[in-house]
Amino acid sequence: MGFLDARPGFHRTWVYPLQVKGRFQSLRRWTMGALQAFFFIMPWLSFNGRRLLMLDVAERKLHIAGLLFTSTDNEFILLLLLLGAFGLFLVTSLFGRVWCGYACPQTVFLEQWFMPVERWIEGGRGVRMRRDTKGKGTFDWWWRKVAKFSAFAVMSAVLGMTLTSFFDDPKALWTGQASWVAYGAAFVFGGGAFADYAWFRDQFCSYLCPYARFQGALTDGESWVISYDVPRGEPRHKGKRKSPEQGACIECNKCVAVCPQGIDIRDGYQLECTSCTRCVDACEGVMAKMGEPTLVRYSTEVEDSGGSKVRFFRPRTMVYIAIMVVLSTIFGLLLMGRHELAATVSRAPGAMYQVDLEGNTRNTYMLQVENRSTSGDDVQVTVSVDGLPESAELIAIPMLLSEGESKTIPLVITMPVDGERVRTLPFEFVVSTPEDSVSVGASFKSGN
Repeated sequence: MGFLDARPGFHRTWVYPLQVKGRFQSLRRWTMGALQAFFFIMPWLSFNGRRLLMLDVAERKLHIAGLLFTSTDNEFILLLLLLGAFGLFLVTSLFGRVWCGYACPQTVFLEQWFMPVERWIEGGRGVRMRRDTKGKGTFDWWWRKVAKFSAFAVMSAVLGMTLTSFFDDPKALWTGQASWVAYGAAFVFGGGAFADYAWFRDQFCSYLCPYARFQGALTDGESWVISYDVPRGEPRHKGKRKSPEQGACIECNKCVAVCPQGIDIRDGYQLECTSCTRCVDACEGVMAKMGEPTLVRYSTEVEDSGGSKVRFFRPRTMVYIAIMVVLSTIFGLLLMGRHELAATVSRAPGAMYQVDLEGNTRNTYMLQVENRSTSGDDVQVTVSVDGLPESAELIAIPMLLSEGESKTIPLVITMPVDGERVRTLPFEFVVSTPEDSVSVGASFKSGN
């Protein structure tokens, strides 16, 4: 199956997956149910008045389990992203595309929401195929398509609103009190979901998702993937085996009919395979009636070639684990040493220094301070200097910061200059609250 057929007009080849039941589908339903519960409940959960998980794009704040990360915490965001990436690499190296088959939102909502509604309105696989070929354009075809896509639009809107709830106040969003930007984002998310689940569907996994492209480089001969038992299954035949030379595969093609990607697993491991295990459950059901074990199952290249037992700890997985341990250690150490205040200082635009009428030298700075505490209380911020003579005078505006707030204030240092003072004098601004303090390096220019 391709994105576009080679036939004139580039006609789309649609996939009509057959519904299947089995032990792996039961496991997937439980997994997907838990993930859906997380998706719909998490935006509403708070702890001590703060969201458990929220990315506030407008304020450039990330709330995670009571921690507040701001735009000055880029190193933490980077480490979290790297941990997620290498965690996915590790899982892929062990179990192939298990993420795609069990946890990817594309798979979860397509199989748990959109495909069941499609079957309810249009019927099973055979009915839909006949109607789309022989009954296309009839009233029966039209009303079912309109009903289906209307239901798809409503479900897509729900998904768009829920996803936007991770970036905005869900109560305001669902009661019509949010900003037009929030509803614009919900429209974009919902429109993307509708285009994906109504049109792209299987093509998203094969052509749009980058993970499908590089997952081949993440697996090796000891990765658990969905595969077909060629020695037992070949040569194929129709019906029960009539001779020992015949294989166990009876050419029922059920493994192909149930595949949401429209591929034949018997052709080998393919880029389009999302490890949804539908073919495994289909083959298990058929072969159980034949009194034989399944031909499609989780396996590895090593086992299929008669090799030794698969190793969990091998060079590839050990590298991923080591990287994750290092990243986790760095993250923990940085978090332990993280201050509730973040401060940066820069020299005010213009002259490096000024000399007043009394002959004193004046330097002007711009100090930006951010309150990263999660106490919920406003904090009083004071500024002092360390490393300058006692004759230096600091002029600073008092500052009161709420949780997550950032302010920039001017600082002026005036100091009499004598002939022995150096041209550049390094010192530190000490920014303090009742609970924390940070030091920021600067230099005083005297002009001597």
